[in-house]
Amino acid sequence: MNLFERYLSLWVALCIVVGVVLGQLAPGLFHAIGDMQIAQVNLPVGILVWMMIIPMLMKIDFKTIGDVKKHRKGIAVTLLMNWLVNPVSMMLLGWLFIRHWFAPYLPADQLDSYIAGLILLAAAPCTAMVFVWSRLTHGDPLYTFCQVAINDVILIFAYAPIVALLLGISAIVVPWNTLFLSVLLYIVVPIILAQIWRAVLLKDGTAAFERVVSRVSHASMGALLMTLVLLFAFQGEAILAQPLVIGLLAIPILISVIINAGLAYLLNRAWGEKHNVACPSALIGSSNFFELAVAAAISLFGLNSGAALATVVGVLVEVPVMLLVVNIVNRSKNWYEHAQS
Repeated sequence: MNLFERYLSLWVALCIVVGVVLGQLAPGLFHAIGDMQIAQVNLPVGILVWMMIIPMLMKIDFKTIGDVKKHRKGIAVTLLMNWLVNPVSMMLLGWLFIRHWFAPYLPADQLDSYIAGLILLAAAPCTAMVFVWSRLTHGDPLYTFCQVAINDVILIFAYAPIVALLLGISAIVVPWNTLFLSVLLYIVVPIILAQIWRAVLLKDGTAAFERVVSRVSHASMGALLMTLVLLFAFQGEAILAQPLVIGLLAIPILISVIINAGLAYLLNRAWGEKHNVACPSALIGSSNFFELAVAAAISLFGLNSGAALATVVGVLVEVPVMLLVVNIVNRSKNWYEHAQS
């Protein structure tokens, strides 16, 4: 990880401060930005989200899907975690913590919105930062590329139905047209554009492709931070009124990540999968595509919604928790391999 990636949580925390301060100093400016919408899609945020997502999607080679047979067990575990255990467990944790245990300490009119944000976060498996996590655990690169490619294909077809189902179970009304528009704008179109750009760059060779990807990746992270500044500018009053909100929202996210990573790791060991597959499997199975979740939350519920805030908390939590998981799986390698011998 480079310096920026390693301290991403610090930059996110700084964006919280900057966003809240700017929101209080220039409320008119941010209200004007919030009004720049077409079909419930905020144009400035939409542009920033594309800048976030497209460079990450360029790294994915969909040809690796053909190698799925080489890592059937690891892929089966991760698919189970990503598309069943993770979203369902987050819905239950949200219901337990947000709607019941923490309800007296949260704004009553935002409880459903917070739960919706947690569901949007959990239903989108990570497709970008997992390459960093996999590298830190010496994970099998072929498995990682294959798993991410499969998840992206599933995202196109399954994200909207899963979110709608879980929100419906949680008694939260879903505007289907907005949800499908979010999938189109933030999954389908970026994947197409990223793959076209990837194909064009690869014509000049792998080295040229890597140089461009390295450069645009910086723009991707910059766009993420700019999006966070906008979000917290809109959320400033709510945060200042109840500063514990961020900490309370982080608790179910932390629990979900730790439990799901541990379960995926143990399932891979029980099924006899190699350690260099079990590590990225545990990380992919418990991490989230927070860029997509943030964009979907903004489109569905608005910039100043509890859902948008909940997905942003996911960004704040992601890096330190994933580094903790990386440390655990690396330190437990001897135990993992001894148990299989």
